[in-house]
Amino acid sequence: MMSPWKWQGQGQEKGRVVGYNEGKSWPQVGPGEKGMAYFLGVDIGSALSKAMVIDEEEIRGSNACPSGGGFRAAAERVKGELLSKLGLSQGDIARSAATGYGSGQASYAQERITDMTCHGRGVAHLFPSVRTIVDVGDLSSKAFRIDERGNLLNFLNSGKCAGGSGRILKVVAKVLQTGIEELGALSLEAGERVEFSTGCAVFAETEVISRVAEGVPKENIIAGLHWALASQLNSLAERIGIERDYALVGGGARDKGLVKALEEINRFAVIVPPEPHMTSALGAALIARDHYYRNGDSVRSFRDSAE
Repeated sequence: MMSPWKWQGQGQEKGRVVGYNEGKSWPQVGPGEKGMAYFLGVDIGSALSKAMVIDEEEIRGSNACPSGGGFRAAAERVKGELLSKLGLSQGDIARSAATGYGSGQASYAQERITDMTCHGRGVAHLFPSVRTIVDVGDLSSKAFRIDERGNLLNFLNSGKCAGGSGRILKVVAKVLQTGIEELGALSLEAGERVEFSTGCAVFAETEVISRVAEGVPKENIIAGLHWALASQLNSLAERIGIERDYALVGGGARDKGLVKALEEINRFAVIVPPEPHMTSALGAALIARDHYYRNGDSVRSFRDSAE
């Protein structure tokens, strides 16, 4: 069974997913042939832990669970649930790699890799045309440039400021008593976007409270928030030099209102992978696979096997 979300290679235009991918997810293929090698990538983030299992040719499945502050427990849970779902055991995993804020707590991983390296690798295998990536994380956001193989060329971090990360979406959702997953749809219903005078999450929260008291519709407030955050993210990307194609990843990329704002600012489509918060886990799994075979064993690359 071939995955519909494997990659976009030469002559593989059907695999290219451009723009917001609502409701799309990685396939849960299950175990392959007996004796097949499997590779595990985990991304232990500050808010969410993710895991991806691949074999020599395709994605087998993925899983995510809240990190909950206990990174060791989250690392074990996200791995255990995925292996159980796929009918695999730890002994079936040839090599594992970990990334993310709590990667050091994934004791089963043979290596730990930076999240930007993993995002770059994962996105490059899905969309080889991408050269600029913005990662909207919970604690911070990052902009980075990659080459055609996903190698990191340049990067810039927003720093640990909630105003420039996905955390501000949580802050405002709480003030508006709205689920964070509802923000995107509400933003698209806005009649007139509210202008925010600050990029700081603390002051933005105060502004939101004031606008609510003035009777401003929440849709307009959310649209203004998306525009403000998209402007900060794009400014970060501009500082390293935007080269198309341009991809948005991380938890914030699941917000279609934010994606729309970023596209309006740039006046071109932004690529959003299916389950954009999973690309780092995918990249970690790909790197684990490459390192397993780096001593010269014969194996087809994911992209080669699709062409």
